[in-house]
Amino acid sequence: MTLTPARARGADGTADTAGAARRARPAPVLRLAGGRVSVLVRPRTAAVYTGLLAATAAVFAVSLAVGDYSIALDRVLWALVGYGERLDLFFVRDVRLPRALAAVLVGAALGIAGAVFQSLSRNPLGSPDIIGFTGGASAGAVATILVLGGTTLQVSLGAIVGGVATAGLVYLLALKRGVQGYRLVLVGIGINAMLLAVRDYLMTRAELTEAMTAQVWMIGSINGTAWGQALTIAASCAVLMPVVLLLGRRLRLMEMGDSTAQALGVPVGRTQVMALLAASALTGAAIAVAGPIAFIALAAPQLVRRLARTSGTALMGAALMGALLLAAADLVAQRALAPTQLPVGVVTAVIGGGYLVWVLYREWRTGNA
Repeated sequence: MTLTPARARGADGTADTAGAARRARPAPVLRLAGGRVSVLVRPRTAAVYTGLLAATAAVFAVSLAVGDYSIALDRVLWALVGYGERLDLFFVRDVRLPRALAAVLVGAALGIAGAVFQSLSRNPLGSPDIIGFTGGASAGAVATILVLGGTTLQVSLGAIVGGVATAGLVYLLALKRGVQGYRLVLVGIGINAMLLAVRDYLMTRAELTEAMTAQVWMIGSINGTAWGQALTIAASCAVLMPVVLLLGRRLRLMEMGDSTAQALGVPVGRTQVMALLAASALTGAAIAVAGPIAFIALAAPQLVRRLARTSGTALMGAALMGALLLAAADLVAQRALAPTQLPVGVVTAVIGGGYLVWVLYREWRTGNA
């Protein structure tokens, strides 16, 4: 005899189908542009994204207020609109605002780029750090610094060109009856090792002062970020992020397999190339501003997927998580050993190491490791 659980019965003892219907009710759909664009709204995802946005705004505000010259939050708001004491205006608008803005935008760029790479490779380790794109951008920037003695703009261009060129090389080498995730990761790891060897060779041939400059840059830091660098990453995000977000639906379909995606009308090859180029350019722009900051692109997409409990690519969520992680890491880097400021790459390496330990522990507990 089969019994209906008590919580599934109504007051009259009959089966309560209303509760089951509510649980099975589909998520609401938001329709935009006269119904031509529809967005599926999941309450948990919306709550997580709102929380990430609020936390990032809070960290951003604190970053503008704290320092050797502390400023109350109300004075920070006045300074942002151009009113207040001269020192308040100087520290908020000229010193702290470009740095805080760069931290948020670099983190968002790395987070969304990491989500794209993990989606294309269908592998949680398929981030720019692991599969060579960060190494390509770093090698391009270091070569510009040490060989050409480039300016800040030239170093930025060198990083972008290095990242995009590495992306193209890895894609071509991994292309055999389509791009398979494991092949993309393995080829990327091999290319990354060779690029690191080239970078280290250039370091050994450089003058001491140039080598020290390149070494500090390679740690990853946004200390002393000026408006020019902040505007560079802002322009890159404004151009490239919409391209990536427009490809989001195709990437989610491609995670079900290339054959299934093609059957649903997705141009798999063209989508892979467009997503790879856009994500590589975002990675290069972020590295050009802040250096090769580790683990943000690796951890942000996975953390937001676990929080929101989504099964597919969460591009916007990865951008929000990346922005929060890097903004918080930079705040820690500023204040942990004040008045000495740490490179933010040191803090993100600690965060990333803790994340990897947690992942391994979780896999061991579930019997997958």
